[in-house]
Amino acid sequence: MPNQKSFKKNLLTEDDITEVMLKTLEKEKNGQKETEGVTDYPILEFDSHALNLLYTGVRETLRYSNVKVAGSKGYEAVKRGFDVIVSALALTVLLIPLGGVCLLIYVEDKGNPIFSQVRLTKDGKPFRMYKLRSMCMDAEAKFAQVQKENKSDGLAFKSDDDPRITKIGKFIRKTSIDELPQFWNVLKGDMSLIGPRPPLPREVVLYTPEQMNRLLVKGGLSCICQTEGRSDMEFEKWVESDIRYIKNRSLGMDVSLLFKTAAAVIMRKGAK
Repeated sequence: MPNQKSFKKNLLTEDDITEVMLKTLEKEKNGQKETEGVTDYPILEFDSHALNLLYTGVRETLRYSNVKVAGSKGYEAVKRGFDVIVSALALTVLLIPLGGVCLLIYVEDKGNPIFSQVRLTKDGKPFRMYKLRSMCMDAEAKFAQVQKENKSDGLAFKSDDDPRITKIGKFIRKTSIDELPQFWNVLKGDMSLIGPRPPLPREVVLYTPEQMNRLLVKGGLSCICQTEGRSDMEFEKWVESDIRYIKNRSLGMDVSLLFKTAAAVIMRKGAK
């Protein structure tokens, strides 16, 4: 594995990323799939150069995907129009409530209530995703200390008792209020209302080609996984559900998943 010092100095090279990907492929070839959560991510910091290398690598890998993406150009156009209308209405309705939550977050620790983080969408394209901040201000810097507490069975990080989460943060996570600023990402076109959840670069660099198929379409606020358990779903089943969506997506399916997402949020199904 590449050493941590090289990343801290922003000297991440194409060879570094390739080495991690090749080791992942070798594990898959030998039947060594991840059955436990990753507790030591080999790459924690990505500068713009590293993100571009990863973007290029993902696009090249997806060129050889055997997954057929459903949806015509007409579907894509209507889907985008629907995204714009719904996200604009949501932001208008939620503007004042979101302002109130932002004030509560600021009062607790005097930090910026809006948190942004680089995620990857279609073809591995990086973008900045917005959330209401549910953790302490230096949460990203402290990730190296808590990654060994991963409770997920795969590449995504989950912890039942993450010390970085604030008091108000626990509430907005349980109720999924922290995700509401992503309607702005949808309005901008970074995301869609329905689509696979956008992963972090440190997760994607460990993806197998099969898992990378999640990036064949634009990422979304919600997908099948978020309606069937969210944090409770095993990572491999999560990937399988995303690929199932990609192969069968349609306007009817999108609308159905939107209503199922609302029901899951109200019932706090799988929320952590």
